[in-house]
Parts: sequence; structure tokens; C-alpha cells
Amino acid sequence: MKIMLINGPSVNMTGAKEIDAYGKTAFDAMIENLEQVAARKGHMLTCFQSNSEGQLIDWLQQAHFEHYDGVILNPGALSHYSIALRDAIGSCGLPCIEVHMGNVFRREAMYRESVTMGVCTGHIGGFGAMGYVLAMDALAAVKAAKPQKNT
Repeated sequence: MKIMLINGPSVNMTGAKEIDAYGKTAFDAMIENLEQVAARKGHMLTCFQSNSEGQLIDWLQQAHFEHYDGVILNPGALSHYSIALRDAIGSCGLPCIEVHMGNVFRREAMYRESVTMGVCTGHIGGFGAMGYVLAMDALAAVKAAKPQKNT
């Protein structure tokens, strides 16, 4: 599978912020590990991170135009208020799994609402970096369950 992994604001601070919630592994090491896991599973994983909402939207559109099989998205705080990101997820036409490393339902009330979750295929939260691996497996299962088009 051709999968795009998009990480939003401050996810690059993993390993340096809120270690109790996100762990001690530095972001670059986490991404390197995820690329290795993806390769072992036979996936091509393209990874991006930005603190800019517009850049995330551009990458979602890129995933559409470059015929990716699915998207793993950790929108960070944008999940709580970005209608523009929600619209981009909905319009890219790809299965999208929203991942949060921490369990948003164990946090303050403002973190429990996600405007993006409703247009995603599924949501995984609270498993740290393992959530990304679970999302890869979920995308593979979604693709396997989808009837193939005759071309």
C-alpha cells in the first residue's frame, strides 16, 4: 500500500513534550521506526510534519492526486477546531485514519471534541507511536474489504 502519514502542529516535539503522554522517543527516531515497520509490512510510507494548517491541506490534496491508498493523520490540536482540515479530509476521497498518541478522552474537555474525526474512516488514540502501526493495519484491512474495480 502507498500510505501518506501527516503529522500536525507540535507532533515534531514528541520525546520533548508531555513525556508521560507521548513517551521519550524523539520524533525523528519514531518516524524512522515507522518507516521500517511499514517496509516490513510491504507498505510505502511517505511522512510529513508541519505546524501549518495549509500545508496539511496541501498534503491531503497531494495524496489524492498522486493516488495514495490511504492517509494516516495526526492533526494535533487542529482536530479540535479546523473546519478547513475537515473539508480537505472529506474531499480527498481516501480512507483516512485519525491518530492521537495520547488518549484525548482522558484529557481536559476541550481535547475531547474532534471536528475532523467525523470525516475520517476511523480513530485510534492512546497507544503512543503504536497507534500509527495500528492505523497501517486498519488501512490495509479497509483496502482488503473494499471491492476492487475492474479496469
